[in-house]
Amino acid sequence: MIERDVLVGVGHVPDGVELRLVQHGDGFTILLEDNELMSTEASASEEALATMTCERLGNREAIQMLIGGYGMGFTLRAALAALRDDASVCVAEIVPEIIEWALGPMRQITAGCLDDPRVMLVDEDVATLIRAARDGYDAILLDVDNGPEGLTRRQNDGLYSERGLREAMWALRPGGILAVWSAWPDPAFTQRLEEAGFTVSTSALTSLPNGEGYDHVIWFARKP
Repeated sequence: MIERDVLVGVGHVPDGVELRLVQHGDGFTILLEDNELMSTEASASEEALATMTCERLGNREAIQMLIGGYGMGFTLRAALAALRDDASVCVAEIVPEIIEWALGPMRQITAGCLDDPRVMLVDEDVATLIRAARDGYDAILLDVDNGPEGLTRRQNDGLYSERGLREAMWALRPGGILAVWSAWPDPAFTQRLEEAGFTVSTSALTSLPNGEGYDHVIWFARKP
């Protein structure tokens, strides 16, 4: 018997695009029009966004982490597995349906991560939280678009602009890391990070743990 895609739900990014959650067997995909934004079958680079950031932070005490975008929770769950009990993780998610899906049809995949006492879920634009902070975070992890430009909402362009990167710099503690996930390389973004004062490295990864799947990029930008 051939399994068919089933539309589970529709969500809307405020001032942005329509998202669709589709189920295929035991797997789920979130689509923007016909473009796959994320899938339960390809999560290696989203997990690496958290694990590789935590490796770079080392054995800091009471790490304060901000994650922009819950998505399917891969980054959050990887962060919780890597962080100590004294850490705190703030997750900014502005699409209410994303959380409804996490607590509803995708609850087995969510695995209770939103109930972890280290997690604070905020219905707020991650840019607002960044702008409000001064030396507040050890790490800011951004996976709200498919790259350093506003795909899901045009306002997200500001996150990757010269001003947005300066605000991220101010929001980080000394030695803190801004980590940005992307579906493609962008040398101009690397240059903007460096011009903002960050020490920048990039890692090329694949969406599947066996080295196959789509090619993705993560920027790790460290504050002096």
